[in-house]
Amino acid sequence: MFQPRSLYFRVEHKSSKLVSMKANTDTTETAATSRSIPIRYFAIALLAIAFAAALLTLSRIGAAERSLAPSGSHALAPALSVLPDFTLVTDVDARKQQFFDFLEAYVNAENERLLMRRESLTMFAQILANGHRLSPSERLNLAKLALDYRIDFSADAGQRGDTALVEQLLRRVDAIPVSLVLAQAANESAWGTSRFAVDGNNLFGQWCYEEGCGFVPLARDDKASHEVRKFNTIAAAVSAYFRNINTHPSYSHFRRMRARMREQEKNLDPIQLAYGLGRYSQRGDNYIDEVQTIIQQNDLRLRDEG
Repeated sequence: MFQPRSLYFRVEHKSSKLVSMKANTDTTETAATSRSIPIRYFAIALLAIAFAAALLTLSRIGAAERSLAPSGSHALAPALSVLPDFTLVTDVDARKQQFFDFLEAYVNAENERLLMRRESLTMFAQILANGHRLSPSERLNLAKLALDYRIDFSADAGQRGDTALVEQLLRRVDAIPVSLVLAQAANESAWGTSRFAVDGNNLFGQWCYEEGCGFVPLARDDKASHEVRKFNTIAAAVSAYFRNINTHPSYSHFRRMRARMREQEKNLDPIQLAYGLGRYSQRGDNYIDEVQTIIQQNDLRLRDEG
């Protein structure tokens, strides 16, 4: 984001003497130059100020648009399309840390994007709580968020309907603890070394149901039709994971626990929230234990404090 901290203009004028064969011509040319140079630099300074102001205005507009941009907008995370080869790191502990360090930037970028959206929703909630209606542009933004987070939006719902919609969205538009995301990614991708992770950037074992959308699992049942989804970039995989947790009915309990922590003004607890992910894997309670163990054994909660 363009954020001008200060604007400096420095005009250096090096005086020079015009050499001429005629003294009266020298005097005339020097006087004309001394008048034209300050005027010229003053005009340049005004143009530069106007240009900087225009850039600042555009950057603010861009920031507002990015806060409501659809999933896939990642200003802070590097847009890599190839996962590093973590098998080249022979030391197991070093390999784990490199995996966490690599993925953390993507998780932080997605959380920041979500929190920016959440700020907009909080502002909408305050407007409605004060008895005012949302403006047409605010309702349009609200409709976009509802569509993105799979919630029905009625243009004729009125103020009460908007209030209920904002409450629903605040339950879905929220961050996920870094430690929990990293632990799931490590579990699902074998620390970034699985076939689906290396060949398809799929770090979270996500499925898709259209033929050719990903990889056919070797152990898939004959009657099953799912595939393991393929992603073009790491950022796209992370964004899809967040969307899955924040919208799928299977994780409504997770979202209720997170909302309760917010209401009580507590920090998001990854160990407790892991209990809301029992339906993420067929292993159920064993899966929850695995994720919690990864968090604890690798001190991942320290990354939530960063």
